[in-house]
Amino acid sequence: MPLSYASVFRALADGTRRDILELLRSGSRTSGEIAAQFDSSWPTISRHLAVLRASDLVTTERRGQEIYYELNTSVLQDFVQHLIAWGAAAPARRRSVGKRVVKRQEA
Repeated sequence: MPLSYASVFRALADGTRRDILELLRSGSRTSGEIAAQFDSSWPTISRHLAVLRASDLVTTERRGQEIYYELNTSVLQDFVQHLIAWGAAAPARRRSVGKRVVKRQEA
């Protein structure tokens, strides 16, 4: 399934989700361990985790009764490459925009 950059942008738009990703940099954690790090309610953290899963920024693995969440670094690497490519094209766009002439009406 191809990576949806829109879903990654959506997932990264929220500070709590970025904090969850930062927490997972040190390794996989259960949903309970993640929720314990935040003042938000369990359902709120669960929704954040669902958004991160939908964007493939995290993967899950069930071990017995627990679900472990882990950072999906390959999706992050693909996304960063997308941003770099996007940024590399920007100077060409700026040059073409700069060539436009806008006439102002004198008052």
